[in-house]
Formats: sequence, C-alpha cells, structure tokens
Amino acid sequence: MHRLDAARHYRNALESADAGAVLHAAAEEGVPLRAVAETIGGRLGAPVVPLSEEEATTHIGWILRFAPNDNPTSSTATRERYDWRPQEPGLLADLNQEHSYA
Repeated sequence: MHRLDAARHYRNALESADAGAVLHAAAEEGVPLRAVAETIGGRLGAPVVPLSEEEATTHIGWILRFAPNDNPTSSTATRERYDWRPQEPGLLADLNQEHSYA
C-alpha cells in the first residue's frame, strides 16, 4: 500500500483500535507479482523473462521462498470496523510514477 495510506491507517489504529486488536490493511487485493515485475521492468527498459528455480535462486535468493506463495489478503474487516479507506494510487499506478525512478 502507499506509504500515506499506511500512515493514516497506523494513526487510526493507534487512536481507535482496542488493545490487542489484529488489523490487516491492504489497499489492493490480488496484484500479481508478475505484473509488478513487468511494470518495473518496463519503466527501467529491462526485459522480464521467466526463470527456472535455479536461475531465480541465483538472482533473488531467500525471497524465492515467498514469491510463489498464493497469499491472498483482505482488509475488509479493518475497513468496516475502523472506517479506513485507502486514498492514494494503487501499487501498479504508483510504480508507474516518475518519482519511483528518480
């Protein structure tokens, strides 16, 4: 999520959440990792190509343990209970902004 949305959510949680509450804030659901890679690669003029597991391990190492996991997220309960609404650009829109590559 955008850092400003995260900051608003964190402040709201500090001011409103019950002690011990578990909150989950996700501005978007289901953004494919490949779309993130393609957006960044496109902005940098770098090719995005599939890699074998061995090749991927060489390039990204430990994060490979997490990359293939399907880990859907939802902030529906947090949004409803604490009236939190993301306002900033989504991940792919933000990655397409010039400030991400300055």
